Amino acid sequence: MSTPPRQVDTSAAGASARLAEISEHLAGQLSAGERRKLTAERIELERQLRAGLTSIERVRLARDPSRPQAQDYIETLVRDFFELHGDRRYADDEAIIAGLGYFGRTPVAVAGHQRGRSTSERLRRNFGKPHPEGYRKAARLFELAERFRLPLITFIDTQGAEPGVGAEERGQAEAIAANLALMARMTVPTVACVIGEGGSGGALALGVTNRILMQENACYAVITPEGCAAILWREAGPDKVAEAASALKLSAQDLMRLGIIDEIVPEPPGGAHRDPASAIKSLGAAISDHLARLSRMKPVQLRRQRERKFAAIGNAFLARINGGQHSAKMQSE
Repeated sequence: MSTPPRQVDTSAAGASARLAEISEHLAGQLSAGERRKLTAERIELERQLRAGLTSIERVRLARDPSRPQAQDYIETLVRDFFELHGDRRYADDEAIIAGLGYFGRTPVAVAGHQRGRSTSERLRRNFGKPHPEGYRKAARLFELAERFRLPLITFIDTQGAEPGVGAEERGQAEAIAANLALMARMTVPTVACVIGEGGSGGALALGVTNRILMQENACYAVITPEGCAAILWREAGPDKVAEAASALKLSAQDLMRLGIIDEIVPEPPGGAHRDPASAIKSLGAAISDHLARLSRMKPVQLRRQRERKFAAIGNAFLARINGGQHSAKMQSE
């Protein structure tokens, strides 16, 4: 069986698609020479994908609809999951999944954004953009975790909170602020996992934790690249959006250098959607490792560590600026 002729596509999408083709061919009947050639090409493509992705390409990978979502991680990693519904004030917001279960042998509280895949599910879950009642449902879970001394795991995957008039009328800003304050005060181990796109306060409302883990091709920023381009240049064309994505420093690699996240969790070549089982397993191992470390800390230590962590955010950026200014001064002298 010979491989079909192909046109070279150097984009991330093209390389990712070619990886899928290679995997399909390798599963078939090939001669030893053809198998060696395809294997070598796969290794080179994997290397290129890991090293050469631009910020906007990582955003596209983070938004891929077939990427594993919070429900996929919960179903695989959390046993006997019991989901909570409603905020006891207004309604049940399905953009956030929250509940209790067992991570291994450890009882845990779990919350996450859920975007949905089919059109009907996306509409039902409001494309993963929570309303105030979603954040208040999450707050119910946080309070249960604190009361019963349960470690908290969150999965972040949203472009941001719902910005509509109804959400504002029901107290969107207050609901997010209350979650930030509640998470900051918690005295149990907390781990946040950025599994897709983390945007603005809608993401941060589930992200004030002792540890922030981020998948290799996820992104995390104060605004979407499209929103940033529209504000700065009053234009959201492809070039300006790509420029905004680069300027936002939203990739896991950028955020690790800036001291905002604690670990980059590797993904299968081409993105988590290429091998969901492997991606989920890798993230599960990272969560287990960090929970084990945090469980050895006393409640007051957990709270203080979290306070110091968020108070220090920005120090790495300032150090780089000050270092650059010092270097320029030395050169001028």
